[in-house]
Amino acid sequence: MASFTLHGIPVSRGIAIGRAHLLAPAALEVKHYLIPDEQVEAEVQRLQKAIATVHKELQTLWNELPKDSPAELGAFIDVHALILSDPMIAEVPLEIIRTRNYNAEWALVTQIDELSAQFDEIEDAYLRERKADIQQVGERVLKVLTGTASTLVKDGGDDAAGHLIVVAHDISPADMLQFKDRAFGGFVTDLGGPNSHTAIVARSLDIPAAVGMANASALIEQDDLVIIDGDAGVVIVEPPPNVLEQYRERQARIARDRKKLGKLRKTPAVTRDGTEVTLLANIELPEDCTAAMDAGAVGVGLFRSEFLFMGRTGVHHKLPTEDEQFESYRKAVVAMKGRPVTIRTLDIGADKPLDVAEQTALNPALGLRAIRFCLAEPQMFLAQLRAILRASAYGPVKLLIPMMAHAFEIDQSLAMIEQAKQQLRDAGEKFDPLIPVGAMIEIPAAALTLPMFIKKMDFLSIGTNDLIQYTLAIDRADHEVAHLYNPLHPAVLHLLSTTIALGARANVPVAVCGEMAGDVRLTRLLLGMGLREFSMHPTQLLSVKQEILNSDIEALAPQTKKILRSYDPVAIAEAVEELRAV
Repeated sequence: MASFTLHGIPVSRGIAIGRAHLLAPAALEVKHYLIPDEQVEAEVQRLQKAIATVHKELQTLWNELPKDSPAELGAFIDVHALILSDPMIAEVPLEIIRTRNYNAEWALVTQIDELSAQFDEIEDAYLRERKADIQQVGERVLKVLTGTASTLVKDGGDDAAGHLIVVAHDISPADMLQFKDRAFGGFVTDLGGPNSHTAIVARSLDIPAAVGMANASALIEQDDLVIIDGDAGVVIVEPPPNVLEQYRERQARIARDRKKLGKLRKTPAVTRDGTEVTLLANIELPEDCTAAMDAGAVGVGLFRSEFLFMGRTGVHHKLPTEDEQFESYRKAVVAMKGRPVTIRTLDIGADKPLDVAEQTALNPALGLRAIRFCLAEPQMFLAQLRAILRASAYGPVKLLIPMMAHAFEIDQSLAMIEQAKQQLRDAGEKFDPLIPVGAMIEIPAAALTLPMFIKKMDFLSIGTNDLIQYTLAIDRADHEVAHLYNPLHPAVLHLLSTTIALGARANVPVAVCGEMAGDVRLTRLLLGMGLREFSMHPTQLLSVKQEILNSDIEALAPQTKKILRSYDPVAIAEAVEELRAV
């Protein structure tokens, strides 16, 4: 067979080489027929029984989750169970059977298609990709209704390369569990983006993956030899011998480098000229603290609290209780054993609806999200603030507020924190009265009016993902403008460098917690700008630490100043590359 190459989205770094294992999709193609009136209730019961069966399947999967599974897998199974319980799935299809006399499969697919269309309107990349979760839940129910089996990987010895490369239109988190005890080297999917569950789980497992490959599952055949270049998002099928040899050498080199990196876990992050740098981890679940500690993080620089609120569909369980939130925050604080944990308040809103049935705003990225949403829902915000404050009695906690741009947002947030403290005092609850409060700098307006924040905040954290998006007026998940998403745009570099410099001058700590912090190609540039606090996914931490250990700040500073004076994108990119040789 002739060799060919496919290009997709890189979401998890590294090289994987193995034989393709195709995952057949349970397509939402079903028979459509009308049910006689006298058989309608029997058809309703058939669908109810199928939903109950899938509930049991998901519960069994959850109960049998291996202890070393990434925490994300359990969270995704929970999300699927919640979707299955939502009236939009559990009740609306039943009404369709009763009112339109559709057969169960047709009724379910009709509703899944309706919900999918709603998700296509959502602008936020993470939320838009949750459409896949709804479709996968639908597929599980359809498999029960139609009696189709879902065996994914045939048993037997490993292939010659020692790994399976799973190739699929899309992969559900529950399906991923079936690969847990088998040798598999990576994922290739037609669908997905940087925030799809396949991408998230691939990163947490530290397995190479390439997603958004369009028609890979149609072009790649069973047992084809496949190379995944996770760094480039490239898949090479049936590679020529010389290409295969090159990638085998690269793979071996990466394995050697990783082994060496493991030895740096307990080494302090200090540059060659003696400058200390703080390396922190970004987490989404308390269980992620294990990976953070294993990577040698000296604290948590960003605990995203959204996962507690997201996917909680259904009328009765819309918001987590204060105690539920407190327990999650407390777990993370205790797990970090005295290292600081920075908890970001809810970053949810118009583009991240709490319920799949909610309407979205016309332009959600510019709508009622993050602190705007929290200030519009004061009781919800106060409950979260009390939960975070209560967790601060168990270890050092810092409170981080996202997406502020106005003076009144700062004042109202600080006033509500004081109100939450008073409520806890009145209730006799313990908390840290001096808990540091910080602001996310992710809107250009905030970076341009930094003295306003420096005056009232204890620390600042730059969210580069949103800062780039808002500065360049593009959504990086939109394929038509994704090529314009550039962290090295002169405007982005100017906002970054001035924020870091002004913070240092005022003695207010500044961290970067967006993707730029974990990009080893940009580590020296950020060091040259004066950044001394990086927060990233635990899997990126040791690579960044190695770069820091090999850096000399005195040599980087003048080169960085030259970069910041340039407006030529080619010259900037070349100069940043040259920094790595300094």
